[in-house]
Amino acid sequence: MACTSCSTSDGGAPKGCKNNGTCGTDSCNKLTVFDWLSNMSPSNGEAIFDCVEVRFKNGRKEFFRNSEKLTLSMGDIVATVASPGHDIGIVTLTGELVKIQMKKKGVNYESNEVPKIYRKASQKDIDIWSVARDREEPMKVRARELAIQHKLEMKISDIEFQGDGSKATFYYTANDRVDFRMLIKDFAKEFSTRVEMKQVGFRQEAARLGGVGSCGRELCCSTWLTDFRSVNTSAARYQQLSLNPQKLAGQCGKLKCCLNYELDTYMDALKDFPDYDTKLITEKGDAVCQKQDIFKGLMWFAYTNNFANWHVLKIDQVKEIIAENKQKNKVSSLEDFAVEVVAEPEKDFNNAMGQESLTRFDQPKRKKKPNRKRKNAEPAGVATPQKPQQEKNTNNNPKPAGNNKPSGNGNPNQQNKQNNSNKQNHKNKPNPNRQNNSNKQNSNENKSAEPRKPIITKNENKK
Repeated sequence: MACTSCSTSDGGAPKGCKNNGTCGTDSCNKLTVFDWLSNMSPSNGEAIFDCVEVRFKNGRKEFFRNSEKLTLSMGDIVATVASPGHDIGIVTLTGELVKIQMKKKGVNYESNEVPKIYRKASQKDIDIWSVARDREEPMKVRARELAIQHKLEMKISDIEFQGDGSKATFYYTANDRVDFRMLIKDFAKEFSTRVEMKQVGFRQEAARLGGVGSCGRELCCSTWLTDFRSVNTSAARYQQLSLNPQKLAGQCGKLKCCLNYELDTYMDALKDFPDYDTKLITEKGDAVCQKQDIFKGLMWFAYTNNFANWHVLKIDQVKEIIAENKQKNKVSSLEDFAVEVVAEPEKDFNNAMGQESLTRFDQPKRKKKPNRKRKNAEPAGVATPQKPQQEKNTNNNPKPAGNNKPSGNGNPNQQNKQNNSNKQNHKNKPNPNRQNNSNKQNSNENKSAEPRKPIITKNENKK
């Protein structure tokens, strides 16, 4: 069952739920209660409970009386009483379970003040309702602009239209009291509708808007949590959490509601522990507590004259020392009661699947240093390229520059001997590229008819 927002488009592609949990079906309701009594019929011919639970935008729920005795089920769209006009909502719960929910919320189901349901919504009612819902998002942007123009310290978080489109409720959050009388006049002039301002808390704002918490799941306040209890920093202290406001605060900016979930377990475990401020009197000196491990039942103590060395004691041993101190007896030392700490072997992770590290792209790549050895070191047996001006100079001046003297007077026989010595020296070197270069050079020298400058290698210089 899908509403118009979740249905497919003309081309067959799904549109997706654009209402974020406020569409006209029961498939994406927030804070929905499972009706575990739906398959049970009333016994002894009793009449079905005549009140139903109806949900409006963003989890707002109210109870209505089915005075017309309509056959209603979960997911039906109904028209209900509102002031003024009527509102459109979705039935989320029927039967005896509604009576339990009304008792839980403190609503008297026997009173005549319970509003009633007019009828099931017609197609015309649904069309007016959907058109009013489409106006909410652009109105919210314009309303924020008007609030900024009036320089009001408030945040308009959401807008909810009534089902018949006759009234719009603006939900806002503010730290202090705000005078928005001029703002309401501008809203009524701009949007041409009846305006109602409603202040909500920061937790209620997060519940209406929804989101994902640091645990990776949807917010508790927008999925199942209905009552918001006060959360104190003492809950974090009892659980020995670091008092970091960035980690302890939720999406609403207040302390996380989940700090209260495990608090009772920690409080029960701390009943067996002695006070944290307890001092142990020994012959070596007084010792104070530095740390506690609640679930292992261990306490770390250190002497007041040596805070660097900590001694691990069990709760029973600490109570035994406290009992001796109450009798005005000093214990010899904490070392007699300390627990020997066994160093746990380090667990080396073996990557059996051959997967690469997930953090391999976190570190920047190192720039490769230029290989200066290749540039400076000339390969043996290869003639260095010379400029054309140098070649002219060598032809005019056949004498070699420097102290290096050729082994012959430019005879080809001596040059062949020189090449043979180069080949013998290169046999010990494994680089095939250099060997190929030397062979090419030798073949070129044999082909040349004119005598050239003999090639001087490093090996000969060493000799």
